[in-house]
Amino acid sequence: MPAAVVVLAAGAGTRVGAEVNKVLLPLGGVPLLARSVLTALAVPDVVRVVVVVRDGEQEAVAAALGPHLGAAEVALVAGGVTRHDSEWAALRVLRDDIRSGAVDVVAIHDGARPLASPALFEAVLAAAREHGGAIPVVAAPTLLGPGGVVAGLGAVQTPQAFAAEPLLAAYAAAEAGGFSGTDTAACLERYAPDVRIAAVPSSVLNLKVTWPGDLAVAEALQEPHVVGP
Repeated sequence: MPAAVVVLAAGAGTRVGAEVNKVLLPLGGVPLLARSVLTALAVPDVVRVVVVVRDGEQEAVAAALGPHLGAAEVALVAGGVTRHDSEWAALRVLRDDIRSGAVDVVAIHDGARPLASPALFEAVLAAAREHGGAIPVVAAPTLLGPGGVVAGLGAVQTPQAFAAEPLLAAYAAAEAGGFSGTDTAACLERYAPDVRIAAVPSSVLNLKVTWPGDLAVAEALQEPHVVGP
């Protein structure tokens, strides 16, 4: 079945200490964003990739992605002030394909997670088709606090995948209701409560580049499977 992937790249490089959008920083000679996009394109049933960028950075992002895409095509769309606004902008690009059935599942991924594997994308897409939604989760470190040991916690990552029609309907309802969620699941919980969201096992290797040292860690962990078209 056909799927679409939305790659969010409308953030900034403030915390990582960069003077440019952090997704444009090189990792093994390839921009972080290009690695995320190439991984999405490597997934067999992905038929569309939409990259959400900060308005005004379209040319910079196109220049960063172009040399690595080969014959592949991606759509660029300007994001909004919030993550919710950026996701809604991407869903509007995909709206006709979702309504026609040309896309049955949509995965949403952070462009600053360049080490997510094609296998993880495939796993969350399959789980979303089975359950309605899927999020990758990795066990968080055991914590020791005033109340004792706290275990069994999990950290949520991306890519996250959701059945396309309920996802689109939830965001349309959110726009009508003036609601802005902190993440995709928050919007679905409010407007599509019947959608079940399954946890898919992931790994700490799927790190998000957020702080200055993260890029060096990613360099040490990088794999060669997404460095070319």
